[in-house]
Amino acid sequence: MPTTSNIVSKVASIDAIVDEIQGFLRAPTPSAWVDHALGDLSTLLVDHANCEYKAAATGMSLITKYRQYPRLQRLMARLVREEMLHYEQVLMFMEKMGVEHRPLTASRYARSLRESIRTDENGRLVDLLVVGAIVEARSCERFAALWPHLPNSLGRYYKSLLRSEGRHYQDYLTLAHEHGDAGEVAMRLDHFLTLDQTLIESPDQEFRFHSGVPA
Repeated sequence: MPTTSNIVSKVASIDAIVDEIQGFLRAPTPSAWVDHALGDLSTLLVDHANCEYKAAATGMSLITKYRQYPRLQRLMARLVREEMLHYEQVLMFMEKMGVEHRPLTASRYARSLRESIRTDENGRLVDLLVVGAIVEARSCERFAALWPHLPNSLGRYYKSLLRSEGRHYQDYLTLAHEHGDAGEVAMRLDHFLTLDQTLIESPDQEFRFHSGVPA
């Protein structure tokens, strides 16, 4: 399993980060999703902003709930700081591109992952951390799929996010291994990675940053 001393570091190449993420996930983003996203940048940006805000809120929730774990506190504090900066930056792109914020329903992806999280205390923490790793990995993989095709400034910005998203994935995964035994984490990773693959590859009625194939 990757650790925080692995490839996602200040000296890691973008290609190494993407290779790591692609090796972790079980399916690449379908080209039909990429094509749809490029034709609907307004929805993409609005939902991307929502995702950054929700990622920060998730980190704050973990900080509030698990004050007894200093390493979790530190890693989540960094994550929250970075996710809120990303939220601000996406809002700036929206303003620059004339995209107005509008309400969007939550994605099927997030809802389905959340519904599979266990409710007992120990199981819930491990699942939250495993899901956090997978969501961050999928976000990183989507940025990699999108950035070469986007307008220059937005494309460069999405490319710049690969390093932080890759580190967030590793932080979550490291914490999952610290709070669950190897067998439990492997079992939950298998469950949620299979679910991620199903959701990414199957038809989806709504286009979102983490949605499946546009129906």
